[in-house]
Amino acid sequence: MSAVWPSNAAGTVAARSVPDPQIAVLDAGGQYCHLIARKVRELGVYAEVLPSETPTERLRGKKGVIISGGPSSVYEPGSPTVDPALFSEPVPVLGICYGLQLMAHLLGGTVERGQKGEYGLAFLELRDPTDPLFRDLPVRQQIWMSHRDTVTKPPAGFRVVASTPACEVAAMSAPERKWFGVQFHPEVAHTIYGREILSHFVLEVCGCHRDWDPRRRLPFLEESIRRTVGARNVFFFTSGGVDSSVAFALCLKTLGPDRVRGIFVDTGLMREGETDFVRALGPVLQTGVLEIVDARQRFLSALAGVRDPEQKRRIIGEEFVRIQQEIIESHGFLDEEWILGQGTIYPDTIESGGTEKASVIKTHHNRVPGIQRLIEAGRVVEPLASFYKDEVRQLGRELGLPEALVERHPFPGPGLAIRCLCAASEAALERCDEGWLLPLRSVGVQGDSRTYARVLVLDQYPAPEANLQAAATELINRLHGVNRIVAVAAKSAPLEAMRVFASALSEERVELLRRADAIVRALTAASGFDRQVWQFPVILIPVGVPGRPESVVLRPVHSVDGMTAQSVNMPTELLDEIARELLALDPVCAIFYDLTHKPPATIEWE
Repeated sequence: MSAVWPSNAAGTVAARSVPDPQIAVLDAGGQYCHLIARKVRELGVYAEVLPSETPTERLRGKKGVIISGGPSSVYEPGSPTVDPALFSEPVPVLGICYGLQLMAHLLGGTVERGQKGEYGLAFLELRDPTDPLFRDLPVRQQIWMSHRDTVTKPPAGFRVVASTPACEVAAMSAPERKWFGVQFHPEVAHTIYGREILSHFVLEVCGCHRDWDPRRRLPFLEESIRRTVGARNVFFFTSGGVDSSVAFALCLKTLGPDRVRGIFVDTGLMREGETDFVRALGPVLQTGVLEIVDARQRFLSALAGVRDPEQKRRIIGEEFVRIQQEIIESHGFLDEEWILGQGTIYPDTIESGGTEKASVIKTHHNRVPGIQRLIEAGRVVEPLASFYKDEVRQLGRELGLPEALVERHPFPGPGLAIRCLCAASEAALERCDEGWLLPLRSVGVQGDSRTYARVLVLDQYPAPEANLQAAATELINRLHGVNRIVAVAAKSAPLEAMRVFASALSEERVELLRRADAIVRALTAASGFDRQVWQFPVILIPVGVPGRPESVVLRPVHSVDGMTAQSVNMPTELLDEIARELLALDPVCAIFYDLTHKPPATIEWE
């Protein structure tokens, strides 16, 4: 959410009754930049996000400034910076990740490329527990890292107040100047005392007063929808997921059922039983029966033979735009009388490179060129574009939506297409000291940048006592060219006999994945495990032996907002049962278990 509540695709905003921001968050392109402002607002203090190069004159009157993380290196030409005059002002400054490095760089310290990265879970050791940021906090605490560059020499006047085994300067401060820097991310849920650290800075160091109530969201959202839509009608392509359902319900509440239409396009890439679930949503959303459009063959034909993940996303997004245009024409809508509604949430926009300095991690289907053109033409309303998944769930509850809908696991807009990995050619698995390298690549996020790297296989059974997630984190921090690690849960052939097979997207492979996903969902629902995780992607990879050329990857994760996630161990008995059922599918050869946190891996593989 930006300073004016909230910004939207058409360029109009609802700017009433919003307090003057006390905290400015300077955006250096970090994946979590927007999350910082949200966490400050959760403390009851209003904050705004501004470009990192915002002139200091515009920052005067702020009680504090936070410099975000980012994907760049401070010593590279053209990397994001801040107005150096900022450090001539009496305003408190907190640098986070890249922000810490930028402070060190501008103030005379040294920043260098580390010998290895540090991604995901880490543990901080305080050297000075009396430091204003860490007052009354444990000497050892869990944090979340995502960096390779590191401060090797703090600027004059700064002292090192915390370290990790891999990072000497994990936190530094010059408390007399009210300047602080942390290499880790206090804004993410997996930094256990992140809220306290931010509270110390915002409420104590900066002396902010509480001026914001997060429960004021619905009136602002309704006002923003009315301003954006004007006299037009809203046309939604609903998916049955939490985001599109809540966005749809918001527009219904604001504009009334006569001005909001909903259509579900069956792409052939949905989970088993999804169309029936969506059909039953009409009465729940108090809008009658949603219209169902069967476009399965269109999407599957357009995707036939495609392998590249970004190309898959572009094809799906562009096909959605074409179908949308056809439906609008066939329904007799005139261009000036309608506006497209989308359930876009904030992680969709930031991972698609939604701010000036942000790196593109993966292009979401609602950010492909066709949708961008509609956005630029002012023909899109996205009431949730400033929210995270957990906030969307809460809005759904405030709107009276049933818990069975509000608590649905996230499912990607491109559907099973991006959970069905492909390969251009056949290749054997490669033996290495740490395990086996799959000649397949998956998408990751390391140091706020997109990676597209190899997958390492450990021939071990995932069990809580083995702490394989910790081993996976250490391996990825140490190894180059790897962003994801999986362990063998079950197999019908030895790893040395397996290979990656040339493969592309096909109706048969999608159907196999749909069946595997249905098996996993049924067994985890029966055991209650599905309620212990935030999301559970099931991925099909072309790995196996002749006659059994496919394998399944299980990816249960815990998250709050989708920006960070932890791999979750499954009870052994349940994993055994799932593995038996999946290995019985023809032609599945092996079951792998994804051990990787986000970062360094994204939740989805593509």
